[in-house]
Amino acid sequence: MNEIVSDAGASTEPVPIFPLNTVLFPDGLLPLRIFEARYMDMARNCLKHHAPFGVCLIREGKEVGEPAVPESIGCLAHIVECDMQQLGVLQVTTRGGQRFRIRDRNANSQGLISARIELITAEEECAVPEEYSGCRRLIEMIVSDRGKAVFGEPHRFDSATWIGHRLAEILPVSAVAKQKLLELDDSLARLAILQRFLEQRGLAG
Repeated sequence: MNEIVSDAGASTEPVPIFPLNTVLFPDGLLPLRIFEARYMDMARNCLKHHAPFGVCLIREGKEVGEPAVPESIGCLAHIVECDMQQLGVLQVTTRGGQRFRIRDRNANSQGLISARIELITAEEECAVPEEYSGCRRLIEMIVSDRGKAVFGEPHRFDSATWIGHRLAEILPVSAVAKQKLLELDDSLARLAILQRFLEQRGLAG
């Protein structure tokens, strides 16, 4: 895989940015239907060089057309599956990698945004405390009901970070709220917010 960051954590080469109306979390699965030329070229280049691109929530603008303004914190996306069943439409499945912060960005003549990024240190792993066990049980129930493929394996039911990210990506909250959850550096603080949300809706039994 191409090296995109230096030891200091800043990208040595620009990383293409895909602004979307969704939030990608580390280890999350995100299917994409790509048809714009700029993103087709981006995907082909990433596949050729086994390199990721960055997914950021749109702060201003739209997914199609003029370059949107992305949030400054996003998540690297690694292409794990791709298919073109329809001419001119690329279906890909991506998996979330490490979070990053955009240091500076620009757009080329096609409207593809490239950015120099700084990777955000991964959260310290810890077990799910008993007071947040409702969060873990809900994820376990979802996997039991819908099958293991609903979340990318391995399933880390004992990880506060993994449980928090999976809940944040599936709960019916706004994209802005999901972005705030992505930006949190404390997995237990994230679980506390999610547990409170579940309790308010009677889902934390």
